[in-house]
Amino acid sequence: MAGGSLYFWSGYAIFAVTYSGLGWSWIGAKMMADAVGWTLNYLVQRYWAFIPDGRHLSEIEHVGRYISIESVGFVLDYLIIGILNHFGLSPYIGFFISAGFFTVWSYLWYKYWVFPQPKSVA
Repeated sequence: MAGGSLYFWSGYAIFAVTYSGLGWSWIGAKMMADAVGWTLNYLVQRYWAFIPDGRHLSEIEHVGRYISIESVGFVLDYLIIGILNHFGLSPYIGFFISAGFFTVWSYLWYKYWVFPQPKSVA
């Protein structure tokens, strides 16, 4: 939850500044917000939330898995916000709706695939 919260609130603040403050399109503002949010989220997930006792994947394997799952999430996230925006719902509200979905989605992918714990030896 710490990494997801950091990703959400840092991204939300950057989105507000660029979208409402600077007048960027919602897509450009969201892309800037995501670049910062994903970086902060990865660092928290990798080095705090899912740090195993003994690392069994290399850093490049973790990064590759993170980028793979976030690429799929990227498309889904923009579809959710874009569709809601198309039907007149503010991207600010779309952020919260999308975040609800991705709270569960990301936790499961991070825990079991991106940052898996080493199998214990009996």
